[in-house]
Amino acid sequence: MTQVPTVRSPPLSQRLIGYARVSTDDQLNDAQIDELRAAGCQRIHQEHASGLSRARPVLMKLLKDLTAGDVLVVVRLDRLAQSVSHLLQVIEDLEGRGVHFRSLCDPIDTSTPQGMFSLQVLGAVAQLERALIAERTKAGIKAAKARGRLPGNPGLRERRPEAIKAVSQAREKLYLDELISSAPTWLPTVRQLRPQHSWDNVVRVLNRRGHDWTIERLRRAVHRMVREKLAEPELLARSPRRSPEDHLMKLVAAITIADPGLSLREIAAQLDQMGVRPARGGRKWQPSSIRALLDEAHRFGLVRY
Repeated sequence: MTQVPTVRSPPLSQRLIGYARVSTDDQLNDAQIDELRAAGCQRIHQEHASGLSRARPVLMKLLKDLTAGDVLVVVRLDRLAQSVSHLLQVIEDLEGRGVHFRSLCDPIDTSTPQGMFSLQVLGAVAQLERALIAERTKAGIKAAKARGRLPGNPGLRERRPEAIKAVSQAREKLYLDELISSAPTWLPTVRQLRPQHSWDNVVRVLNRRGHDWTIERLRRAVHRMVREKLAEPELLARSPRRSPEDHLMKLVAAITIADPGLSLREIAAQLDQMGVRPARGGRKWQPSSIRALLDEAHRFGLVRY
């Protein structure tokens, strides 16, 4: 018998937003809805998806719309993510935006110290899991070589067309699965900035947040998400043509849009860390220069005060 979790009343500043996912071959999601309502969720978003598919259009839109002070609530962790690494990516992005996460049947509540500790334990487990997989892979290759077998796919070594096609399809599926699972950590920023800002500025903002994108890889990723109808075609539109002198203004605007809470001094520090030189010379950015660029961006309609 499933134990009903203790329900705590949220602070007045928090909004509990529920998410329920049910597989298409198991439509009994009433229990999830009942538990989310009992937990005090003001809105509940329902997703119907195959267990084999990672496409979660309802979840992706929900993650995009959550704002600081919201709490995303699920009944169990597997309703949100299909792997520990995916779960950690989503929660890290939410925390960076001031959004908390709670699982009713698991000891995860990022608004509490105990919940954050449990999350750290999950991170350690994920790291151990990756290390064990790598170790088993190396051991398997070593054992195969000891038995006189060559590692890899025999069909590929012999250049069989069916083997090449199968590997190509498997790689495409893996690429799409990785895009979908990681999208909550980068697609919201792309939506914030495109197409008003260039791909170069979008990449700068993402990489400042710990990503490792290039313009080519990001454009390919967005193209694929649009093709799968998981992103809006408008993201691929050509950014407005502006004079080269506007580059710094657009970059400062992009940083401000991505992190509205940054002060002028913090934006200056970010530009220094990115190695961007002030337009009028000097080694360090000053808050007054940032203010001038923001005023200009405001006149162009790129940012709002």
